Order: sequence, then structure tokens, then C-alpha cells
Amino acid sequence: MQPNKYSSYNLNELPEGCKKCVLGEKLVLFISGVCSRNCWYCSLSEKRKNKEVIYANEKLCENVQDVIQEAEESNATSAGITGGDALVCLDKTIEYAQALKSKFGKNFHIHIYLPTKLIDKEKIEKLKPVIDEIRIHPEFLINPEKREFDIEKIKIVSEVIGKNNTGIELPLLPDKKQEIKEFILQVKDIIGFVNLNQFEISDTNFDKVTENYELDDNGYTIKGSLEEGKRLLNELARERTKLKIHFCTAELKLWHQYKNRLLRHKILPYGKRNEDGTVSYLAIYGEKIEGGYYDKKKDRTILSEKLARELKGKHKVELVEEYPTSDGDEVERGEI
Repeated sequence: MQPNKYSSYNLNELPEGCKKCVLGEKLVLFISGVCSRNCWYCSLSEKRKNKEVIYANEKLCENVQDVIQEAEESNATSAGITGGDALVCLDKTIEYAQALKSKFGKNFHIHIYLPTKLIDKEKIEKLKPVIDEIRIHPEFLINPEKREFDIEKIKIVSEVIGKNNTGIELPLLPDKKQEIKEFILQVKDIIGFVNLNQFEISDTNFDKVTENYELDDNGYTIKGSLEEGKRLLNELARERTKLKIHFCTAELKLWHQYKNRLLRHKILPYGKRNEDGTVSYLAIYGEKIEGGYYDKKKDRTILSEKLARELKGKHKVELVEEYPTSDGDEVERGEI
């Protein structure tokens, strides 16, 4: 199977949420790190896992307005709500989703990730007015006895929001490819799509993962996940399924989704966008200079090229390459 233009693999067209995600148009709304489950392969970082925090992309948010601001800064056309488990804080989840819909309109597509544990009809009916697509994370990979439980929960979601808006999302554990295939075939008539993720390591799952799996040469993806993912899609293609099935690779996340989001993000005056999505500024730090743009957040004056040439030698003018995200992490900085 050949990759698509986003370095991932798919049968039939991409799910709606994925279409916007690969273009960098999705705001990632992390609604809470508190979860109803404790999946051993969970890749959440220490600063988010089991923490009652909200992030919009990289921005730590205190309220709805912070999230709206980040959506505007990143020129988002849509959002994906993740966690933790968004059903643990259902009222907050609805409040934030409703705020995004109110601000940006009903066509602002919102998908949400939900573990099966807390799903019931009442909760899904409450979500229905503000959520366009539900991506369900089954439990059978960590407890095979939960397979029928998972299926019943998926049925509830499908009946409330419709088959086409209901899907499942799973990490592609290379030694569980057959179980994943069997589960997909079991639920194919009650869902509209499947999203499988290349299995990646993180600081919180490192010990458990390295006990049982080898890493690829890149040091962060699990050996066999990519190969088994492609093999699974080939096998499902022979089933002639009409499901939208996407195998999302680490390469897609880094070199397409993330880069495209950076390229959409607003930047400060006099900034120069780089091909990889970072931004370069000429700046004088710790001073306010007339004729430049004062960036209060980093206590610096950003200069035009003309002004930088005039001030060079009189002031310490630096060239800095950084991300346009809320955290503004620097890649490189030095005096010119």
C-alpha cells in the first residue's frame, strides 16, 4: 500500500475530522487530564496526565476566552476535544464546545475522543448539539473481556448521533493487529470510520513500552507498528469494506498536521515565516525602541530589516528563530 500525500495510509476517503486535522486547521482542546481509565500505553505527558488542566494547542488556559483567543491566533476552522476523559467533566466539555460553536458558527467542526467506560445515552444526547463526530477508544486492548461492553457502548453512540459520525480510534499495537482487525469487522455495521495511530513512546509509558517492544531507529515509534498497520489496511481492503479507515503515522503528525498548523498561526509584525513553520525575528531584548514593535510578553522590540541595519552596532540586535505558538519556544538565537 502506498502512502497518501500526508504520509499516512487510508482506505476510502479520510474521516471528516482527519480531513481538517491534516491541514492544520484543528484546534487541539485538551479539556482535562483526568481519566476514567489507566491505559498502560497512554502517551500523555507528566504535566497533563491525571491533571485538572486545560490546554488549547500549547496554551495553558484558565477560561473559555483563553481558548477562543488561541483558536483565533491559530486560525482554526475546527477543533478536536481530547483528554483524559471528557465525560469526567461533561458540563465543562459542553460549555467549551458550545462557546466555540457560538463564536465561530455551526460549521465549526468539533470531534471528541471518548473512552467507553462512562458512555451512556443521556451523556451522548447532551453532547449531540455541540459535537459533530465522536471517536471512541475501546477498552478491549487492555482487557479482552471488555469486548462486548465496548460494542454496546459504540451502539449507544451510533444510535444517538448516527453511524456516519461514530468511529473508533486505537493505537496500532503491532502484536494486537489480529485482535484489532476482528474488532473492526465486528463493529463495521454500526460505525462510519476507523482511525488507527502509529504507536509512539512517551515519558509516561516509556518503562512499560520498552519492556515489551523495540523502538524504531528514530527512537520514538514502536518497531512493527507501521508495518502491521499497512498490513492491516491491505487485509481490510480485501474485505471490500466501505468504512473510512485511516492509519495516522507519526510522520503525518509532525511533518504535515503540526507544520501546517504552524504555517496558519498568526505571527508578530516584521516576522518572516520559514518553510518548516517556525518564524524568524530581528529583535533587541530588554528595550523599547521607537519605530519597532514592542513584544511585551518577551520584553523585546521586533525590528524591520531596515531598522535593524540602522541600529546594528549601537544596540545588540539578535536574530531569533522560534515557534509561533503560545509557548514561543526558541530554536536558535544569536547576535547579528
